[in-house]
Amino acid sequence: MKRIGLISDTHSHLEDSVFKYFEPCDEIWHAGDIGDARVADRLAAFRPLRAVYGNIDDGPLRRRFPEDLRFSIEGVEVFMTHIGGYPGRYNRRVWALLQENPPDLYICGHSHILKVMPDKKLNFLHVNPGAAGNHGFHQVKTIVRFAVDQGKLKDFEVIELGKRGALPAE
Repeated sequence: MKRIGLISDTHSHLEDSVFKYFEPCDEIWHAGDIGDARVADRLAAFRPLRAVYGNIDDGPLRRRFPEDLRFSIEGVEVFMTHIGGYPGRYNRRVWALLQENPPDLYICGHSHILKVMPDKKLNFLHVNPGAAGNHGFHQVKTIVRFAVDQGKLKDFEVIELGKRGALPAE
């Protein structure tokens, strides 16, 4: 079993509390718009990091991380990208990839809207952890934790980090 901490849209801001919430995790996955390499460095120093770049990420982050990441973990096929949409509203590029080879778990960021929902047509779970940074229209910063165990996804938890732009609670 692997426990996963999922984060997106940090936009150069990383709450210290993320490390407390991701303490039980075996890996951290970042769904793009990292914003600053120091965010990725801090996450990677804490736990193994898998990430994709987002539309605000600069050249060095785009060279470090791919646009799309496809991998298998604990018997689950994962596809992660930053801009992709959600069931019934995928962008054209991602829709073609998903139809060609549907994963078990599809992860994206970009919208800053937390979503955990099935794609009943292609038979996989879509997860967008919302946004953990201070830039954007979201009102509350969110991250997600879950487990992958022998081909199953389980124990999903949504964690609220506080209001966007607010100083972290002491």
